Amino acid sequence: MRYLVFFIWHRLPKIFLIPLLPLSLIYFITILIRKYFLTYILSRYTSPINLIIVGNLNIGGSGKTPFTLWLANYLYAKEKKIGIISSGYKSNVTIPKQINSTSKANEVGDEALLLHSKTEAVVVSSDNRVNSTKFLDDKNLDYIIHDDGLQHYQLNRNYEFIITKYKSSSNKLLLPCGPLREPKFFHPNATFVFSNYHGEMYPGFYTKLSQIRSPYDSQVYLPNDSRFSKSYLLTAIADDTNLKEELRGYHADIICSSFIDHHQFILSDIPDTAEPILVTEKDFTKLKEFKVKNIYILEQSLVPNDKLTKIIENFR
Repeated sequence: MRYLVFFIWHRLPKIFLIPLLPLSLIYFITILIRKYFLTYILSRYTSPINLIIVGNLNIGGSGKTPFTLWLANYLYAKEKKIGIISSGYKSNVTIPKQINSTSKANEVGDEALLLHSKTEAVVVSSDNRVNSTKFLDDKNLDYIIHDDGLQHYQLNRNYEFIITKYKSSSNKLLLPCGPLREPKFFHPNATFVFSNYHGEMYPGFYTKLSQIRSPYDSQVYLPNDSRFSKSYLLTAIADDTNLKEELRGYHADIICSSFIDHHQFILSDIPDTAEPILVTEKDFTKLKEFKVKNIYILEQSLVPNDKLTKIIENFR
């Protein structure tokens, strides 16, 4: 279904979208009323801590969580105390829960586990971002980062970062005619950041595969190691296109198995093979319980450009 929708948005001539225009107009009016109501009618919560919102306008993956990881670690290196809030999407979490080493993906969400494992931040997960923010307000933090919190207007924010894939789509229409959740003018004070971007003209970053790690013996390998010349790639992320392309640049014989984002794996989802099974760090948070010894974790690093780092350096 996901591939059919993206085919309609990005491959078919735009004339085929005309029947959907009335629905996009209704959707626009609905989100405009919602934004006005949440912004100007209901009271908005203002945290005593600097609040950073990271989000995107498009349906699909844009690099929000990798950016959140990098931002948290960058600020931590500047001796700042960081909190991160995740929504716990596709988990059972309701009240705010602080993530620890015993937390499980089905209880708090896979992204919350990843954020906890890859940063020194205090990570909290719940389906209510205002309550999560209040939970962190007394933790003596310098910044609270909301991963994927753009549309949560009941929170006042000090900084907004909107992550967009560079040259990702020529379709700039609202749902259901296109992939846009909101128009740009909803966020006049936001900083727009390009992902998958190697240039210097705009703030941006790209990610690259840095190493492949065995979670069981901690052995680390280069991406071009010959042991992975015939491998399986198992993913449940929003968009694995770039990852597939990068891996196939090292190893042509990669068999891919893709599930929808945040898919809760079961044992039968895992390829029955003795060959290496490559997974993302986020997906391993859900796969580690199966203790499959030929699973290897793909570790990626984020490379920011100078314009992006200068923006962060100017944080107060």
